[in-house]
Amino acid sequence: MGQASHHGGGDVPARGGTPRRRPCFVRSRCPICPRAVPTVKSVNLKANPTVDVVLPCLDEAQALPWVLARIPAGWRAIVVDNGSTDGSGGIARDLGAVVVDEPRKGFGAACHAGLTAATADVVCFCDCDASLDPGLLAPFAAAVAAGDADLVLGRRRPQAPGAWPPHARLANLALARMVRRRTGLRLGDLGPMRAASRHALLALNLTDRRSGYPLQMVVRAADAGWRVREVDVPYLPRTGRSKVTGTWRGTWQAVRDMSRVLAVPGEAR
Repeated sequence: MGQASHHGGGDVPARGGTPRRRPCFVRSRCPICPRAVPTVKSVNLKANPTVDVVLPCLDEAQALPWVLARIPAGWRAIVVDNGSTDGSGGIARDLGAVVVDEPRKGFGAACHAGLTAATADVVCFCDCDASLDPGLLAPFAAAVAAGDADLVLGRRRPQAPGAWPPHARLANLALARMVRRRTGLRLGDLGPMRAASRHALLALNLTDRRSGYPLQMVVRAADAGWRVREVDVPYLPRTGRSKVTGTWRGTWQAVRDMSRVLAVPGEAR
């Protein structure tokens, strides 16, 4: 499947939360703010940065060959097996991926296990169900490496009926509006496809181990004054059954997890 053109991207300004916690936009160059938030540009990336792709996985044996075949050359795929019973871990290993076993259930647990196992300069995240093409992460990583953005998010654009169930899409829209009120970020999606500096991600000290992990990453990045960019990506019907948003119950649980993240005042750590 060919890669779609990238359009609709742009830096999204973060206004911060309350005036007391509002980040200094001049950040490290501010001559008057003694507590300016350090810019992520202080993380020195090499001219040719290494890239790891974290792929949280739960029973994705059918999708793995398609997904891993699309990892850009020279990148390392880290498949985090979150308790699969269909042999996903063995398939990923046979296809050349690094496999990390994470017994703690939860999307966040799998993502964070992959992040802590990563060693590259830039870390990307992508679903492992063939709904998103990891090959499209190349410009995400390039923007981070060039210092053009601190966090690049994929804004999903459904390519076929059923790719994004209506209840899941409505829940995502509601959460995006809540994030805007909380952080000032004008986001169109809170999807799983993203890229950032590994050192900067670790410095966020993410604690959620359920479905709130991707949202907590965005909120804490906004609180730290990160420059967040969205890029449109095609969203395909997934392979196999969805473990989260494929049902009303799963979607409701994900919304609850994310609402807990937004309920923390100032995301105090």
